[in-house]
Amino acid sequence: MTEHTSIGFSDLAKQASLQPKESLLEVNLSNKTLYIGIPKETTLQERRIALTPSSVQQLVNNGNEVWIETNAGKEAKFSDIEYSEAGAKICYDPKEIYKADVIVKVEPPTDEELAMLLPDKLLISALQHGAKSNSYIRGLMQKKINAIAFEYLKDGDGTFPIIRSMSEIAGITAIAIASDLLSIRGGGKGELLGGVSGIPPTEIVIIGAGTVGEFAAKAAIGKGAIVKVFDHSLAKLRRLQSNIGQPIFTSLIHPKILQKALVNADVAIGCIRGEEGRSPVIVSEELVSRMKPNSVIIDISIDQGGVFETSEITTHASPTFIKHNVMHYCVPNITSNVCRTASYALSNILTPLLLRISESRNLAEFLYINPEVRNGIYIYKGNLTNQHLGRRLSIYQKDIDLLLAAHT
Repeated sequence: MTEHTSIGFSDLAKQASLQPKESLLEVNLSNKTLYIGIPKETTLQERRIALTPSSVQQLVNNGNEVWIETNAGKEAKFSDIEYSEAGAKICYDPKEIYKADVIVKVEPPTDEELAMLLPDKLLISALQHGAKSNSYIRGLMQKKINAIAFEYLKDGDGTFPIIRSMSEIAGITAIAIASDLLSIRGGGKGELLGGVSGIPPTEIVIIGAGTVGEFAAKAAIGKGAIVKVFDHSLAKLRRLQSNIGQPIFTSLIHPKILQKALVNADVAIGCIRGEEGRSPVIVSEELVSRMKPNSVIIDISIDQGGVFETSEITTHASPTFIKHNVMHYCVPNITSNVCRTASYALSNILTPLLLRISESRNLAEFLYINPEVRNGIYIYKGNLTNQHLGRRLSIYQKDIDLLLAAHT
């Protein structure tokens, strides 16, 4: 590869019907197209897919080539036929997928997938940096790839669109799950979540006033429940109150006030996330033991350790357990429970990004003029550029701005 095209964006073969070979790895900037690969997710409980058939059609119509591993969309109810009709090439060998200019997936690569990554390619996926080890990140760096963590992508207004979108879905989903768990079918005490005339409404305590908490509160209020929201941040509580648009019980996390609310709660939802590493444990086991019999805990923060001391990771196949006569739902990646909706949400954000990349001369130029995307890059040409990862794992990180200045 020549120096000015070393970012690894390859173009298509001259004939679209050709099978991918090493010659496809060469870059021809005049075509300005991307070869995009979508592997099947292999991580346990991951049912989402990064691009839907309608997004694939849009990418193909703009001159890009999309290869997708067979059955990659099966869990989200997208068939190979739908992808084929949208213009994608169905691939039966995952190694061929990993020859693509851009690999787009939901979960970070597994060790097996990491072995298939080729140098100079662009990986777009979640990072989940709190769970990544020194050896894992060094393995990515040794591949000399470029990697974008989509949870760190920013909008022009400074928000994180994918985090925001997934959080909205998680909040609404939590209330739907709570409703099911309170019913006899869900193993609960046979109560309707919400309120009807003459019957006291469900009491729901939400610990965390971020986007998840806000949308959980909106969904619960819409069903007629009494909602109480707690957080360490007064600013977040004020913003939640303003966004909901009606009076709602909010409080800073004071032990006595929280204790009183939880003892009377029918449902408790934990959705406070740690800035780095583990989420804070807010509710002790002793306090859980004092909650109502047959009440429900939904710990959305379980992927960071959990808000409740009694929380233990569960699966979509076996989502609940009972401790101190309280039902616990502690499934990581709650949005995978509504994987089709979540896939549309991911695809709506990633598709414009891929189109913009395909229209750029090279990756360095694209990142240089798009600082909101630059915020998501954590490995560039094999160099670690994420400060949080560097500090946590004691790996020297380089300034992405300086690296881009040298290649634009």
